Formats: sequence, structure tokens, C-alpha cells
Amino acid sequence: MVGEVATSSRNGDGLIVRLTIPARPEYITLCRLALTGIGRLRAMSDELLADLKLALTEAASNSVRHAYAGEHVGVVEISYELLPDRLVIEVTDDGEGFDPAEAHVPPEELSEGGLGIAIIRAIADDVQIGAQPSGKGSRLRFEKALD
Repeated sequence: MVGEVATSSRNGDGLIVRLTIPARPEYITLCRLALTGIGRLRAMSDELLADLKLALTEAASNSVRHAYAGEHVGVVEISYELLPDRLVIEVTDDGEGFDPAEAHVPPEELSEGGLGIAIIRAIADDVQIGAQPSGKGSRLRFEKALD
């Protein structure tokens, strides 16, 4: 895949935007740009938007770095759900997945490479990590209340 696909729709209460990117580091910027655009639809401080971009970058980077082994390049899907009171972001892939118990390492035991989940937990109000409903790949969902 050499491009990306973005779609949007409305649910009963808000807007949902879906972005599919190749699992390559250079495409993570597109995830951040989409979030910047969504951030313009609601009153959001620059600090909050910067925090959300950081959390999104960590989540997407985990999928890009760990989901697909060897030469195989899969895709990463990002869903942004803008609701009246919160923003929900979900990052999924169809890669190898990981053990969700590894995401609960105490902060003092984290290595430099394991800080991403801790950063997301510090920024978000709610974080869910695990396999996709199909059991394949991984799913990281986080939400943040909007003022």
C-alpha cells in the first residue's frame, strides 16, 4: 500500500474519522495531522492537543514497530471518534499482537522502549489494550475528556 485512506461518518452524537496507513514510521505524521484537523472542530487547548498527539504517536509507533515481522508491511488503522464531551482514539493492526499483561509494568521497571504505554496512560482518562475482537492483531483504545 502506498497511500492512505481517510473516511468520516457521523454517529448519533459525533464524528468518526478512520485513517488507514502503511505500518511505516513516515506515515505517523499523517495520524498527527488528522488529529490536528479534528482538534479544530472543538475548543481544545494547545497543551491538550499536544498531549493527544504524543499519545497517538506512541500508540501508532507501537503498531509500526512491533506488529509486523520481517519484510512484511501491514497496515495500521486509526479511528478518531469526536463526541460532545470526549475524544476516543483507537489504533489497531493485524500483526502479531502482544501480551496485554506486559503493558502493566510498574513505571520504575520500564525501559526506554517501554515508556509508550506509560505515557498514554498518563495522558488519557481511560486506556484499553488487547487483541482485536477477532483475536488477531492488537487494539489500543484511549479516550480523553474535552473541556
